[in-house]
Amino acid sequence: MDRRSFIKHASIGGLGAAAASTLAAPAVAQTNPKVTWRLTSSFPKSLDTIYGGAEVLSKYVSEATDGNFQIQVFAAGEIVPGLQAADAAAAGTVEACHTVAYYYWGKDPTWALGAAVPFALNARGMNAWHYHGGGIDLFNEFLGTQGLVGFPGGNTGVQMGGWFRKEIKTVADMKGLKMRVGGFAGKVMERLGVVPQQLAGGDIYPALEKGTIDAAEWVGPYDDEKLGFYKVAPYYYYPGWWEGGPTVHAMFNKAAFDGLPKAYQSLLRTACQATDANMLQKYDYLNPSAIKQLVAAGAKLSPFSPEILSACFDESNKVYAEMEASNAPFKKIWESIKAFRAEYFLNAQIAEYNYDTFMMIQQRNGKI
Repeated sequence: MDRRSFIKHASIGGLGAAAASTLAAPAVAQTNPKVTWRLTSSFPKSLDTIYGGAEVLSKYVSEATDGNFQIQVFAAGEIVPGLQAADAAAAGTVEACHTVAYYYWGKDPTWALGAAVPFALNARGMNAWHYHGGGIDLFNEFLGTQGLVGFPGGNTGVQMGGWFRKEIKTVADMKGLKMRVGGFAGKVMERLGVVPQQLAGGDIYPALEKGTIDAAEWVGPYDDEKLGFYKVAPYYYYPGWWEGGPTVHAMFNKAAFDGLPKAYQSLLRTACQATDANMLQKYDYLNPSAIKQLVAAGAKLSPFSPEILSACFDESNKVYAEMEASNAPFKKIWESIKAFRAEYFLNAQIAEYNYDTFMMIQQRNGKI
C-alpha cells in the first residue's frame, strides 16, 4: 500500500471515526446529568419583568447544560399561593422559588434584610453589599436555618410609594389608612396609624376597587400600569422609602441544592447573578415611558412630604433599635448593612449625585 492510500484509509477508518465519535458526544454533555426541578414564583405571569426573571433563570440554566438541567417555572397560585413560595421550597414541595424575602418577615424580621428594609440601600448599593460586602453569605447563614439557599435573582430599583384613593399630605392623613404594604415597612407605618395589609400582587386591584383597602404599593411605573391601579386610586406617591433597592431572590431547597454536582451549583450562582442584572436593566429601560403614560392616563404624581418622610425615618430607627436588642441574627446582618450604608451614601453624594443632578437640570431646561 502506498503512502497516499494509507493516509486516506487511515483517515476514514481510524482518525475520522474517532473524530466523529468526539463530535457526536461532546465531553460537556457527558458530564451534565439530567436534572428536572420545579420553581414556584410569587408573581403572576402578567408581570413579564418580575415573573419573567424566573423564566430568564430557567433559560440560562437550560442553555448552559444543553437542556440537561431543566427548571420548570410555575406562576403564583399554580402550585401554592404567591406568599407561600419560600415555604414550599423549604418543605421540598418544589426545589426552587422566585420571591422577595420580606414577604416572610412575620416569621422572623431577619428575612426582610436580604431584600429591602426602610431607608437602607438603593439597588446599586444593595448589589454591592450582596456581592462584595458579604451579604450573600450572611443571608445564607440565616436561610440555612430555614432549609434554604438563596442568591439575588433580580432587583426593581427604588420603588414608588404607592397608590392612594385620597391625598396624603401629613402624618395625620395616614391614620386609619388600610394599606397593602409589603414586609417590614408595615411595622413602621403601623406606628403612624396605618393598618398594614399583606396581599399578593394579583389581589391588590380588586381590593382597591372594592374599598377593602385605601392604598397599595407594588413596584413602579411599568408593573403598576399593567395592574391598572391608577383607575381606582389616582394619587401616586414617591419614593418608596421602604424599598430603595429591593432584591428578588432565587431560593433553593438546601438539600436539593447540596445534592447537585458542584458545576451545577456554580452555574446556578452565575445564572442568578445574570438574572439579577437583567431585571434591573429591564426596569430601567421600561419605567421612563411607563411613568409618562400613567400621568397621561390621569395618575396624580406627588412626592411624600418632608414631614412624612422624616416621621417614617425616625420610627424606622426606633424599630431597628428594638430588633437589634432582641434578635441576634437580625442584629448581625443589619450592622453589616448599616456600616456599608454610611460609606455608600458618603461616596454617592460626590461624583454620582452631582453628575445626575446636573443632567436632570438640563433635562428640565429642555436641553436633553
